[in-house]
Amino acid sequence: MIMAERAVPSRVAIAERVASETGFKKSCIPEVGRLLGLAATAKPHGVIAESGTGAGVGTAWLHSGLGAGARLVTVERDEEPARRAARVFADDDRVSVLTGDWRLLERYAPFDVFFCDGGGKRDDPERVVELLAPGGLLILDDFTPSPHWPPRFGGEVDELRLFCLTHPTPDATEVLTTPDSSAIVAARRS
Repeated sequence: MIMAERAVPSRVAIAERVASETGFKKSCIPEVGRLLGLAATAKPHGVIAESGTGAGVGTAWLHSGLGAGARLVTVERDEEPARRAARVFADDDRVSVLTGDWRLLERYAPFDVFFCDGGGKRDDPERVVELLAPGGLLILDDFTPSPHWPPRFGGEVDELRLFCLTHPTPDATEVLTTPDSSAIVAARRS
């Protein structure tokens, strides 16, 4: 059975074009993007956050599931990419693109969905978990699957992945996104 290719949301296509035109090569892959859209859809009145806007591709995937009563706030530390991403969402007042350190997001917490793709996930993962609302979803990507326990990367224990999968506050699991990549999805207990 041949499966038809799934349509890419129009705003995702726009953000992908911005990434291509500016040479930004670290954008969210479609497999993670669909997961982000699904997470946002599950929280139709939620506060959705992203650390590491980049060219806005992950932001656009989150936006694809954004409910009418939801808000999306994203932060990018570099001014020019943040400015370009802000233009992609300029017509939607549910979306705020901030420029600066990831901790700027703290004033919008607690989050119903937090895609932590930039600052925070490695430098203060405990604080990232604290920013989740009860039932809030945390999504971290860019992992390489590991058949070992504790999980390993480059011959060493993957401390971030181990932290996420064993933390007492959220329930977490690792999801294979492609044969060579995975994401952590965690839900904060009430």
